[in-house]
Formats: sequence, C-alpha cells, structure tokens
Amino acid sequence: MKVLMLTPYLPYPLMSGGQTRSFNLIKNLSQKHEITLFSLIKDDDEKKFIPFLSKYCRKVSVFKRSRSPWIFRNILLTGFGPYPFLVIRNLAQEEKEAVKQELNKEKYDLIHAETFYVMPHLLKTEIPILLVEQTIEYLVYKHFVEKQSPSFLRPILALDILKLKFWETYFWKHARKVVVMSESDRSQMRKLVPGLAIDIVPNGIDVGYFAAKKRNGPPGKKVLYVGNFNWLQNTEAVKVLMKDVWPRIKKSVSDSKLWIVGTHMNAGIKSLQSDDIEISEGLEDIREAYKGASVLVAPIKGPGGTRLKILEAMASGLPVVTTSVGAEGLGVREGEEALINDNFGDLAQSAIEVLQNKYLAEKLGTFGKKFVELNYTWDKSARKLNDIYEEVVCDK
Repeated sequence: MKVLMLTPYLPYPLMSGGQTRSFNLIKNLSQKHEITLFSLIKDDDEKKFIPFLSKYCRKVSVFKRSRSPWIFRNILLTGFGPYPFLVIRNLAQEEKEAVKQELNKEKYDLIHAETFYVMPHLLKTEIPILLVEQTIEYLVYKHFVEKQSPSFLRPILALDILKLKFWETYFWKHARKVVVMSESDRSQMRKLVPGLAIDIVPNGIDVGYFAAKKRNGPPGKKVLYVGNFNWLQNTEAVKVLMKDVWPRIKKSVSDSKLWIVGTHMNAGIKSLQSDDIEISEGLEDIREAYKGASVLVAPIKGPGGTRLKILEAMASGLPVVTTSVGAEGLGVREGEEALINDNFGDLAQSAIEVLQNKYLAEKLGTFGKKFVELNYTWDKSARKLNDIYEEVVCDK
C-alpha cells in the first residue's frame, strides 16, 4: 500500500531512540509498502542523510523548523495561541502546504503520523490516520514542571501542560487508531480517553548487530550511562547518578570508573570529566560503550522515552541496573534480566554487587540477552505494525 509518513525528525542518523525506532521500522516496512516520508529538520546540513532513507522510501521531503526552540516567535505563538509549545516548536507552514499538495496529487491508502504533534500539518481527510505515540508527552512535561522548574514559572508552565493534554488527547481521538510501545502507556491513555482504539508495537533491537561487536578485553569496573541529553529524563538521571548513586559506588569499589556517553550534552555534563569520570559525546559506534563497560546504571525517574538504551545494553550482554520507571513496559523481571530498585541507595548497592560478583554479572548479561532475542526484534515489531496497517485500511 501507499503510505504517507510524517515524522518530527529525520530518522537518520541514529542519534536518538525515536530516530532508531523510525528508521528500523521504515527499513522493514518498505519491503511491503511504498513509503513517502515527510520530516522536519533543524539544519540544512541534515539533508546529506536523505540518501540513507531514499533506499527505503519512494520520496523523502524535509522541512525546516527553527534550530533553537526558544525563539521569540515560538514563545509569542505559545503565549497567545491555542497550541502548546511542543506543537508550535514542531509546526512548519511549508510542510502543511506540501502535505495538502501531496494528498491532492497522489492517492494514499494510509497516513502514518509519528507523534501527535505532527498532526497539525494535516487538513481534514478521509484517508485513515494511524497515530504512533512514543510517549505520553503531557505526563513527561508535568513531571518536570513539578520536580525541576522554578516555582515562579510553574503557573505559566501549568497552562502549557493543560494545552498539551488537551491537544494530545484531541489528536488521539481524531486518528483511526493509536499505536503505543507498552501496556502501561495503553492503560494510561485509556484512563484519559476510555474506549480509545490502541494497539501495542514494542521497540525492537538489531540483535545480530549488537552481538557482533566483541570486547577488546576485560572492561575493568566501569559503570555506564547512555542518553540523548535533549531528553529531560536523561539530564535528570545524570543528576541523580552524580548525587545519590555514583558516590556510593565509588566509596565501595574504589577502582571503579564512571562513563557517560551520549549526544547533545550541555556544559554541565561535559564539566563532570575527571580522572574517574569519562565523558564521550557523539560516540561513532555505541556498541563500543556497551562492550567496554561492566554495568549499565540508569536511575531514571521521569516518565516517557523509548527505553532503547536498556534493550541495547541487554542485547550486548551488559548487566542492567535501573528503576521501575526505567524498566517500565519492557516486561523484565527483577533479579532475572535486570536489577530494579527505586531507592537510590539500594540501586547503588545493586550496581556494587554486579561489579563485585562475576557470577551475578554473567547471569544478568546472559538472561538479558536471551530475553531481548526472544521478545524484541525489529522484524517482529514491523510485522505487528504491518498487520495494523492492513487492519486500519480494511476498516475504512
């Protein structure tokens, strides 16, 4: 079938969980479907990645959004318009016009909207819309307004959260079907919109890709954190790691090292570099991190996100220590595929045990890898999404 797919980012290079998910699903779905991709970019330099997507798409078109979200126009439109900041930030009039022209010119069977905040680019149409939500955005922003924002800004930000919640649920109801990544997200959404048609398509992992990378030697006692630091949850997690977790680990395992790997690092994270803390931004091959560490420690508090770092670590055979939020929706069992603690002192102790107990580390690595191989592959996820495509189109 012919599919028009809208994404709020170019799904290449694979620098975030969202990009990784979109790219791998496009790659697999293109075997059965003709995909036209419309994506937002922040910089013309991103156009050099279009050929990587053109291998799998009939056509790829990109549209500029502002490089920085905090421009006067975005703030003004948010303050005096109906849409929340997240929608304004990802709204391109050029794309809206292009979508209109594309739908007038070509006959499509399905529109795949990746995130609700690309939906304002669509005018009213009879073509069935499948909305894929990678997270429940208003809950993410609500968490950070309540936990991290200055108190004097909270009344203003609370209004934006109300607008975010309104439009997020509005677009859920205006899609033929919504797809989420976990049962926990589906449960939350049905509390907000009872009876909403929702299916689950979990993330996947290229298991062979991560298994193919071999260790260069013993990793020593290296604690790893991986993240895209445009995502507020990762910034918060590193703060928790530095305040409540890493000092305890270092005190008990004096020869341990901390390795923070990721993209879009702010100056605060870069300044953590020291004799015992290594900071690596834009690592060319993320497998180097997973194969060069002893344990992934992810003290995640905030909701949302793709959880791909957890699955990638497991696929690499790396033991994982995280919170219930970090493992939410994945189905991993505490003490079997991962060690899960919400008390940060206990979480630190779990990491210490992995560093000091070779048998425990090997058990977690083996069980975690097998769990991913059985439950999380892009091929399985794409087959599930393909079935949903066919169901939605047949029901129109």
